[in-house]
Amino acid sequence: MSRCDWGYWSGFACASYASIMAFEIVSESITLPSGDGSMAAHLVRPQAPGDHPGVVVAFEIFGLTAHIRDVAERIARLGYTVIVPDFYHRAGTGIDFTDDPDGRRKGLELSGRLTREGAVEDIRAAVDHLRAGGAPSVGMVGFSFGGHLAYLGATQFDLAATAVFYAGWLGSGDIGLGRPEPTLGLTEGIAEHGGRLAFFVGDEDHAVPAADREAIAARLAEAGVRHEVTVYPGVAHGFFCDVRDTYRKEAADDAWLRVQELFAAELPQRG
Repeated sequence: MSRCDWGYWSGFACASYASIMAFEIVSESITLPSGDGSMAAHLVRPQAPGDHPGVVVAFEIFGLTAHIRDVAERIARLGYTVIVPDFYHRAGTGIDFTDDPDGRRKGLELSGRLTREGAVEDIRAAVDHLRAGGAPSVGMVGFSFGGHLAYLGATQFDLAATAVFYAGWLGSGDIGLGRPEPTLGLTEGIAEHGGRLAFFVGDEDHAVPAADREAIAARLAEAGVRHEVTVYPGVAHGFFCDVRDTYRKEAADDAWLRVQELFAAELPQRG
């Protein structure tokens, strides 16, 4: 594996990543205790026995979609046990909204209602399940609303590596996750847990404008968090989702290489 220095702000990566043997995987639906109730989750793991590192995946406002399941499978094929918690379980099960005006409206409503307390309970349930299953280390990745969840998780738990894609509302109290204080104000928790965080965003992202990007980078630096912020020129929100017209292959491929390198460095395989 070779890599170049990323810096806090960069264009497309000059890093290359060696080919990795793909693991055969199995998936199942599981139920976890969360708070005083229970939560459904999608679990994907390598078929090969062993104590594989764990990764929690946090979905966008649209819920546990086919795209998010595909992301979980891609990560599992690298040799990780992956859990996708159903963060909407308090409102129903199996919620999967389409990316249209009605789906966005419903997704924004549900994501706005999730409290910080509830989110922390759900992330804890997923992390505890991975650790109980033998995961020697745990990381997290999230997209948009899920990116906010991943950032929050890194402030609260011993996550060795966190990949945050275009997380909105980090510096505001406009949604439940941002109260009683904006999640960005909890950034010291990431440093306290010793985790490393990679943030990916386009410079034309309406949900994470330049002022927000600068505030996030500054806060991470001030808190002493090991981090990289990668900004893609000419790229808008949602560039990683390959089933929507926001998809941008060059940026998505570059970010995926960086995620693989992050996980390989911070969530190493045993044996």
